[in-house]
Amino acid sequence: MKRKKTIGIWIIVVALAMSIAASPLCAEDGLQTLRQTSKAFTAVAKKVIPAVVSVYVERTVEVRNPYGYGSPFEDEFFQRFFGPRFQRPSEKQIQRGQGSGFIISSDGYILTNNHVAGQSDKIMVTLNDGREFEAKLIGADPKSDIALIKVDGDNLPVIELGDSDSLEIGEWVIAVGNPFRLAQTVTVGVVSAKGRAVGILEDAEGYEDFIQTDAAINPGNSGGPLLNLDGKAIGMNTAIYSQSGGYMGIGFAIPINMAKFIKDQLVNSGKVERGYMGVGPNRFGLTPELAEEFGLKNNHGALIASVIPDSPADKAGLQPDDIVLEYDGKEVRDWNSFRNAVGMTAPGSTVNLVIWREGKKITVKAKIGSFEDVPEVAVVETKLGIQVQELDEKLAREFDYKAGSGVIVAEVEPDSSAYEVGIRPGMLILSVNRKPVGTVKEFNDAISKATDKVLLRIQTEYYTQYVLLPLK
Repeated sequence: MKRKKTIGIWIIVVALAMSIAASPLCAEDGLQTLRQTSKAFTAVAKKVIPAVVSVYVERTVEVRNPYGYGSPFEDEFFQRFFGPRFQRPSEKQIQRGQGSGFIISSDGYILTNNHVAGQSDKIMVTLNDGREFEAKLIGADPKSDIALIKVDGDNLPVIELGDSDSLEIGEWVIAVGNPFRLAQTVTVGVVSAKGRAVGILEDAEGYEDFIQTDAAINPGNSGGPLLNLDGKAIGMNTAIYSQSGGYMGIGFAIPINMAKFIKDQLVNSGKVERGYMGVGPNRFGLTPELAEEFGLKNNHGALIASVIPDSPADKAGLQPDDIVLEYDGKEVRDWNSFRNAVGMTAPGSTVNLVIWREGKKITVKAKIGSFEDVPEVAVVETKLGIQVQELDEKLAREFDYKAGSGVIVAEVEPDSSAYEVGIRPGMLILSVNRKPVGTVKEFNDAISKATDKVLLRIQTEYYTQYVLLPLK
């Protein structure tokens, strides 16, 4: 018994001794891992910093009041003296701005943001080695906030473009740029989320598919690269979420695959042509309640609420109530991801869609169209909050209207005055301010001549009425 007890004690002692001896080794292993990680960040920084540039821009704007902003009292004084229609003379002023960019070809192509360089009269680029170049704007795309500029140079340092589709949540990323004019600043973080749509490009009807990261991004970082540990650009730093104007732990980058798509088109043609399907979304998306109603286990997918006649979707046989689950082999998370996928497909391409229809999956082939082939639409959201299109023979048959007798309402903004008085898609506008309109051009002309309000004569399936709307 004593012998067994002694053996047991020795086993405990040996185990303690081994753990004590191993502790410094474990600590050293941990430090070594941290050193290796630090070296990886350092290697990436050394590799890419020469190709990250400062972008300085100038733009000439007209300012109505050359004496400063003034006060309401000053404006009232001048209007009393010169008359109620008096406006102070305008003068041209130069606005200056600064951002970042990164070189993607040895002959001088540089990616940056549209909000950095897209509206500029003069663009200057400064490299890390101090060289300065005047850059030319090749093209810009407000819908994605991407711009492509070029300098004349040879053998310039380049950042290789990676694959943003392969990026994983939690993966280390490195942001490089020139925040607050502090050139070549490097910050490190992880990918917090993918596929973010945050509404910052809504005014341009933009395409948002942001990478969210906690790597510090600040004013001036815009246009700089977001990199993986291989030193490849997997995104372009674009925006921050902030209540103070500074870093709050949430930054957004455009996926590099989207930037590649835009860049290739700007290089080849100087403009961006996106794919067009011709379907409309459900206003509130595919909610969990709707998904359950349609017999789906989750609410991943894009619920189609409307199909435009003669559109690629109509020709492919898509129907309202269809739910798109996959687009060309990739899962469709929601309407935004579906819209992005269509937009980044070259017109003329044929794609496979997996559709959920009446409780089962079916596969549909669709040939993607171009927005250049879409019937002309009058966009007057800033005045009425509606969109109209011409009444062709097919639409006339569908809605039982007389072809050429007016323009048909295509969309109505939910918070507009038009919506409040009951105007809805499918209604026919026969006249504007008692002048008949049979084409989009006639409608646009009539609206442009209106001052503070418009009188519309509207026909529906059941009645014809007059509606008086204020102009915003």
